[in-house]
Amino acid sequence: MSTPNQSTTSPRPFLLTGIPDLEVLHVWISIPFCITYVTAVLGNGLVLLAVSLDRSLHEPMYYFIAMLAGIDLTFSTAVVPKMLGVFWWGSREIGFKACFVQMFFIHTSTAVESGVLLAMSLDRYVAICSPLRYSSLLTGARAGQLGLLCLARGAAVMAPLMCLLTRLPYCRGRAVPHSYCEHMAVAGLACADPAPGHRYSLAVATLLVGTDSAFIAFSYARILRAVGSLPSQEARAKALTTCGSHVFIILIFYVGGLLSMYLQMFPVDLAPHVQVLVADLYLTVPPMLNPLIYGIKVKQIQEGILKVLGQLAGPGLTGC
Repeated sequence: MSTPNQSTTSPRPFLLTGIPDLEVLHVWISIPFCITYVTAVLGNGLVLLAVSLDRSLHEPMYYFIAMLAGIDLTFSTAVVPKMLGVFWWGSREIGFKACFVQMFFIHTSTAVESGVLLAMSLDRYVAICSPLRYSSLLTGARAGQLGLLCLARGAAVMAPLMCLLTRLPYCRGRAVPHSYCEHMAVAGLACADPAPGHRYSLAVATLLVGTDSAFIAFSYARILRAVGSLPSQEARAKALTTCGSHVFIILIFYVGGLLSMYLQMFPVDLAPHVQVLVADLYLTVPPMLNPLIYGIKVKQIQEGILKVLGQLAGPGLTGC
């Protein structure tokens, strides 16, 4: 007898639960997620506009910030609109293929973001510790190549996981106990052993995070050492504030991602809605904070955004 996945008919869609056990509070829970998403779209959109339209920002550092903004827009948009649909209108159904497409975008984007954060830390390391070699080592073309390499690496490590999951027969119901297609929650509905996919995702996440975070830590350690030798106390304080905010965002990204994954993978004495909320916050808070820390707080990008807004407002004012 064939399973639903192996029949000639199309696989049945999944049903997203939202926040388990907190369904009656979905409307209230949706408010902060809606605010963070709107803030993320506006902030990252302004950063992308500024970097693309202002020629003075066509430098490697700003290209990396624009890449980060594009990634944040991609994976927050892959999650939040559907999540809000579940919270507001009870639109729980998501197609079988659409579920895995969403899953691929989420996990590929997080892997790509890890690579871009690493590239940004190396960019700052070269700029501060070897300023005379910066223009020869990092050009706009090389920044683009690094971005494509991060994208290729993210897609390459996630493609095998998608193959493992899509080949499983799903016959244990359709309700995914999550607010998006989190891969371990979906794999729990399979009637075959999902352990190979779990082991693969654990190994890849640990390897990527371990390698990238080690190089990031090395870069910022050298940066802090160089900053400590600056003669001006004001310059040291400014550099330490900037580095501190960067490290804060990096910690949220890595610690939040690993915590979300390990809570799903290993049995802990936590209510299901706590695990889901941790995962949801991990996917919504960093995209809101990144443009504030990496983009809008950078003086040149502030000026670029103001310039772009002035150009956009100019024709309207002229028309009046």
